[in-house]
Amino acid sequence: MADKSIVLEEIMSQPQVWSSTWQRLEGNRDRLAELLASQCWDAILFTGCGSTHYLSLAAANLHQQMTGQRARGVPASEIAFFPASVYADADAQVLLVAISRSGATSETLWAVDRHHERRQAVLGLTCRGESPLARRADLALALGEADEASVAQTRAFTSLYIAAQYTSGLMAGEEPFLDALSHLPARLETVLGRHGEFMAQVAAGDWERVIYLGSGPYYGLACEAMLKLKEMSLSWSEAYHFLEFRHGPISLVDERTLVIGLLSDTAEDAERAVLADVRRLGGRTLAIADAPGAGADETYAVDLGSGLNERARAALYLPLLQLFAFHRARARGLDPDRPRHLQQAVVLQH
Repeated sequence: MADKSIVLEEIMSQPQVWSSTWQRLEGNRDRLAELLASQCWDAILFTGCGSTHYLSLAAANLHQQMTGQRARGVPASEIAFFPASVYADADAQVLLVAISRSGATSETLWAVDRHHERRQAVLGLTCRGESPLARRADLALALGEADEASVAQTRAFTSLYIAAQYTSGLMAGEEPFLDALSHLPARLETVLGRHGEFMAQVAAGDWERVIYLGSGPYYGLACEAMLKLKEMSLSWSEAYHFLEFRHGPISLVDERTLVIGLLSDTAEDAERAVLADVRRLGGRTLAIADAPGAGADETYAVDLGSGLNERARAALYLPLLQLFAFHRARARGLDPDRPRHLQQAVVLQH
């Protein structure tokens, strides 16, 4: 199989793409601030499908933590078909943040239409400015530099996530947080240079199953990492909240199990204790944190060294896990540029 790969090029392009994304977000700051201030919003609803559904979970958790405002992430199909389970209060003022790389995903467009029936605003986050989502949203942030030729989302996911972070930071009035986001491109370049080859080595292991753990704002990111591994390498993988893993799923652990933990600052000690339980039961662990843990004895460890807090640095975890999925696919003799049964956007007849 040739070394050249579209998805690998897109993964490695993320420092430059994030820089362009930041500039585009700053260029749209006034328009975005105007929309966010246009109502006294009772809640923010984040939605997407597949990868962008997992993005909505991470974004909603972060948003509620930062602003104190009620936020929820749901699959777009739930809004389209089960709105009563989503909109508990018919009179509530809700801003919908609809996220779609292509801007053409059917369920996301159905959700936008359903939300507009409530005569309420939609913020669209997409990579394509001429897409149906961009045309239907009250305001669309189109991150064209992040668009992709590949099927599996990599730079699109992280750039759209940074756009969601930016939105929450702007609504919270957290200028230090917004400034921290501007440093992500340089931090990622260092992380990829320091740890990229190491992720390829870990991916070559004889793993029967890979499990991702993340809590708080990292749970949705753990789910996305799980999805990338399934899409690219057809590997058995799951994702859980850290402490939930002890409540049943830990029975899966054996010597061919790799558990990858996205460690937070808030609950790091409790999260490392879960990984210690995995090793005690014969499994292997990969801990990704910003700094080495005191006394930690992980099988594998990656220290991001960003100096950023857990909210600002979150996007840094994903490119390394995308590389893990890419190299896992190559180790299994698969082509990560052509995942089985998948296409860029799911377009359906309603």
